[in-house]
Amino acid sequence: MDETMLDGNAVAGLLQDLFVVDMTLAMAMCAGCGTPSPIGATHVYRGAGYVLRCPYCKQAMMTLVEGDQGVMVGFPGIRMLQMPVAAS
Repeated sequence: MDETMLDGNAVAGLLQDLFVVDMTLAMAMCAGCGTPSPIGATHVYRGAGYVLRCPYCKQAMMTLVEGDQGVMVGFPGIRMLQMPVAAS
């Protein structure tokens, strides 16, 4: 295991601030291998930002970069994202 790798729970607070729901439970289908997995199970690598990788094929699924103007989110490797509905 790489010392820079965490799991998807490492970015739970940041994702919840952006999406207002518990994103660790959101299901993301990898555009590379087609396998669905919860965001909380992704492999997260931290550098200048965060790269969330598929736990199966290691493709980059999501990128998060915090800057002065806000958070930039990219979805280069997510074919489908199913998010939980927030309780009203």
